[in-house]
Amino acid sequence: MSAVEGESDGHQCLDIAKDCDTTKLLSEPVTVTIGATVPTGFEHTAAEEVKEKIGADARISKDRGRIYFEITTENLPRVHHLKSVDNLFVVVQEYANYQFKDTKEDTLEDLQKLASILPWTNPLEVWKQNNSLKKKRWRRRGGNAARAKASTGSSKDGVDAVTMETENLQLESETPGGGSGEPGGPPAGDSDTLGELGDKDVDEQEEEDTDRLLKFRVTCNRAGDKHSFTSNEAARDFGGAVQDHFLWKPDMTKFDIEVLLNIHNSEVVIGIALTEESLHRRNITHFGPTTLRSTLAYGMLRLCKPQVSDVIIDPMCGSGAIPLEGAIEWQHAFYMAGDNNDMAVSRTVNNISHVQKKRQDKGSTAWGLPIDTIQWDLCSLPMRTGSVDIIITDMPFGKRMGSRKKNWDLYPSCLKEMARVCRPGSGKAVLLTQDKKCFAKAVSQMGGLWRKAHTVWVNIGGLHAGVYLLKRTGATYGMTPEDIREPREANESAGETKEHP
Repeated sequence: MSAVEGESDGHQCLDIAKDCDTTKLLSEPVTVTIGATVPTGFEHTAAEEVKEKIGADARISKDRGRIYFEITTENLPRVHHLKSVDNLFVVVQEYANYQFKDTKEDTLEDLQKLASILPWTNPLEVWKQNNSLKKKRWRRRGGNAARAKASTGSSKDGVDAVTMETENLQLESETPGGGSGEPGGPPAGDSDTLGELGDKDVDEQEEEDTDRLLKFRVTCNRAGDKHSFTSNEAARDFGGAVQDHFLWKPDMTKFDIEVLLNIHNSEVVIGIALTEESLHRRNITHFGPTTLRSTLAYGMLRLCKPQVSDVIIDPMCGSGAIPLEGAIEWQHAFYMAGDNNDMAVSRTVNNISHVQKKRQDKGSTAWGLPIDTIQWDLCSLPMRTGSVDIIITDMPFGKRMGSRKKNWDLYPSCLKEMARVCRPGSGKAVLLTQDKKCFAKAVSQMGGLWRKAHTVWVNIGGLHAGVYLLKRTGATYGMTPEDIREPREANESAGETKEHP
């Protein structure tokens, strides 16, 4: 593409971005590629959901924790209903095998040249339509400050994630014609929300938003040890070129557009973010010390494939993320959420109430969610033998909750009691733990009651953990050696464990 074509494309994109008629959707559907970040290890589960709900074939990135799929813009609302994805972005361009130059200077120069030749038009159209769907104005408020902080530094996977440094960029663009309504003019100030304004004020605010200069930031996520540049340098130089191309203004917190530069070895993907914060917080308002991500809870539920009328329990519910996800997505099953800690049970009740209220506010006439909560002893569940179809829970790792030493007695006791209440022959258990050695030993001790069917390896806050799918054998409880042997100090260990979601 020539420089003239790139300049024309840039002006066209600028016109698109300045149009703030957020009540009008695109009249002509276009096909775009959507990228999604998902819990590491559950890429295939997320791809299955995309196929099931949108009808698109998703491909899994070389960089773990990402999938890509194509949609038409008329299906954009359905993308936001996916339960297994954390963040969404529209792909501007993707290079499966980007040829980096030998020197850092040449590589950064190439990244700068990219800004003017990338096909920005359709992705910016999608960004504008996405804002219409969310009914959000462009000026982002305090919520982005937390995200900006979270995006800096390095994750425990060794993946750098930094944003463009403001001090290395020219913050003021020249004003064509000297008018404040053109790029380079002063940005409009913060204002009240639309719900607090009258019709006249809303019109004035929209006109003000149109006149102000768009703000942006560039976030670089880089993985690989063969790059001659740092994430900071890539974000800085690419971001500077984006600024020169569009005449946007950098802002690390109250940005309108977040441009993503994802680099994984030789794979380079440029995108525009469609979500302001991770979707894994969607149902939880009362968090515990180890609250499970809603997206991970959904992935665990999909592993066990809940059926109509199934009785599903989470014996260590914590904040209730797992039963909440199940009750929302698989409404024809029944869920019981329990914990031995009264504060955990209270948090679960509050989160259930929050979801119910949110549904009522949207006009739902449903009576409620199919969940009961109870405080109980994990190793002595108040349930009949063989009455449960699925057990799904996040077990204590022995890090922030419990201890590795106590797990050696707690895990066999848990599995034994779970086997008692679980239906022989058809029952399942999906259990998450990072204490892999202790869990493997416990499963071997309960070999007559449980069979390990599948394992999904996941990353939780830098910890390498496993999600284990167990199937209940057909053996009758009380008739195998595992039932008779009582783990050492099991009851004391169970009583001393603290809440854990």
